[in-house]
Amino acid sequence: MEVQETRVQTDRVLTIPNLLSMGRLVGVPLFLWLILWPEFNGPKNDGWALLILMLSGVSDYLDGKLARKWGQISRVGQLLDPLADRLYVLSTLVGLTWREILPWWVTALLLAREAFIASLLPILGRHGYGPLQVSFLGKAATFNLMYAFPLLLLGQGDGWIHHTAAAVSWAFIWWGTVLYWWAAILYAVQARRIVRSDTVADG
Repeated sequence: MEVQETRVQTDRVLTIPNLLSMGRLVGVPLFLWLILWPEFNGPKNDGWALLILMLSGVSDYLDGKLARKWGQISRVGQLLDPLADRLYVLSTLVGLTWREILPWWVTALLLAREAFIASLLPILGRHGYGPLQVSFLGKAATFNLMYAFPLLLLGQGDGWIHHTAAAVSWAFIWWGTVLYWWAAILYAVQARRIVRSDTVADG
């Protein structure tokens, strides 16, 4: 699967899709405050943190869909959306791991994937390219994780709802992790093709 190339349709910054991505970015530090220091406001903090995770997942779905539907695909949006996704995933990993809700080895697997992608960016930069567009597979992986994390937080309890949420969350986590790495490998393949084509052209 090739990395998607989506044509910019507008130069506007203040579009509804971009505002949704910005809102997701604002939610990152708020989520971290709620999940890392629950003692400030008691157990209800987890409920607010759960709400932020759910809203982030909904906004991630809507910003891309609305951008395509309303012809509001922009360069700013193409940068904001993956940035918001990555910060969302990273902040959630930090928060849930710190609280010992998510095992450290899952966090290590996902962070290793981010480090792998980051290692490719200087190579692309040397050939005059910025970050490649997010692929459908990468988006699907992020969706899995965005559904997994709220369910994992909801699964902290003793009732049947909590047990069901925990089981479903782990299904999403496994699928999300596999797809996340699969998308990273395809990203690396695409980057290699670009570098090789440039090398051949220069030669």
